[in-house]
Amino acid sequence: MLTTLQIPFQTAAPDVDETPLPGESAKETSWRLSQTKAQVVAKRFPKALIIGSDQVALLDGQQIGKPLNHDNAVRQLSAMRGKTVTFYTALTLLNAANGEIQTDVAITNVGFRNVSDGEIERYLKKEQPYHCAGSAKSEGLGIALISRIEGDDPNALIGLPLILLVSMLEKQGVKVL
Repeated sequence: MLTTLQIPFQTAAPDVDETPLPGESAKETSWRLSQTKAQVVAKRFPKALIIGSDQVALLDGQQIGKPLNHDNAVRQLSAMRGKTVTFYTALTLLNAANGEIQTDVAITNVGFRNVSDGEIERYLKKEQPYHCAGSAKSEGLGIALISRIEGDDPNALIGLPLILLVSMLEKQGVKVL
């Protein structure tokens, strides 16, 4: 998605435990993890602007993360049918050179269709979204599971709120346009 902004970048995967802390809200979890990911990567790139992002889904008051396997994905999608799930997508921009950090959270409410067990199985077999919070990729075939999307940044649901990022970059002197 960063290619959309036409700015140079490279990627680096942080090794971060994504387990929510006891009593931590979905918003707090995504906020903490986006900052932690940026801080971990900043150690490898001490002069760079580092982007960290994390997404946590909330269904019926419970955080749901990445399913990691087929059975968990079936359980998640079955529980979400006919309901609204709130996705918290946190974005952190860390200036590793001076330690300045900006973090914000984009909130997206997603209505899920009341799909059948067979539709869930067919979707999972085709897309295998096992490393995606909530088990559905809206940028792919997962859009067929969704009845509506409400939020300020259409890219937030995909995992990187670009509208927030442009604003953060500009505060660091990076002009996208």
